[in-house]
Amino acid sequence: MSNNVWFITGAARGMGVDLAKAALGAGHRVVATARDAAKVTQSLGEHENLLALSLDVTDAAAARSAAEAAVERFGSIDVLVNNAGNFYAGYFEEISDAQFRAQMETNFFGPLNVTRAILPVMRAQRSGHVITITSAAGIIGQEFCAAYAASKFALEGWMESLRYDVEPFGIHTTIVEPGFFRTELLVEGASSIWPELSIEDYAPRTEQTIAAWKSMNGQQGGDPAKLGAALVTLAGLTTPPLRFVAGADVVAGVEQKAQLLLDQVQAHRELSSSMDIDHA
Repeated sequence: MSNNVWFITGAARGMGVDLAKAALGAGHRVVATARDAAKVTQSLGEHENLLALSLDVTDAAAARSAAEAAVERFGSIDVLVNNAGNFYAGYFEEISDAQFRAQMETNFFGPLNVTRAILPVMRAQRSGHVITITSAAGIIGQEFCAAYAASKFALEGWMESLRYDVEPFGIHTTIVEPGFFRTELLVEGASSIWPELSIEDYAPRTEQTIAAWKSMNGQQGGDPAKLGAALVTLAGLTTPPLRFVAGADVVAGVEQKAQLLLDQVQAHRELSSSMDIDHA
């Protein structure tokens, strides 16, 4: 379907910019949000089918205002892309409580705020599509990613369950699990935040891992423009997928995780299956 209205968060840089460009290029109208709307315009330029809005996804009232502005400008919201997020990296004990909570506020409660603001519009239309960008770390736990993976795993559980809530209203849901794409996620101070705490036992590994993460910035294999184009294609399907694994690295990782789960079930199948109450 052409000329749909897309609402994209985190559209001032990284993956959000490429997705907004792909949607505009396909003839859709786009509401592109970021903390500073001026940065959205700086990244995307001026376009008659573009509405740039300032939105801090952790602010529920701001999300409602942005949804109202979108409908006022374009009359509907057909596709929501929860893309905004950041990366609090570190070993669990070195991530402060405040940092962990901040990670959840942005990566988990942020998408909830925006989706809660937009679902009434989609329910009234009896149509819509909620796309939430999680991560390979939303299905595969990884070293140095305790907070980040927790936020993304939470998104996956929410989205898998949300599907059943909104399907009766003609609203589709899609989880997108990107691997390493060449975005600004690993740019220090932009999207990556290192641990506030320091524990001697972890110090050597922390230093080595931060150096390794930094060295990966700008070297990631995934092309965000191709991902943007793929999501526009998937959103145009009559029945879009419930989950889209984005990147050859994640395809391999998810296959390994699926096999690991099967192996873990099989390892203690008899014990696992013997938990029923015995009847005389």
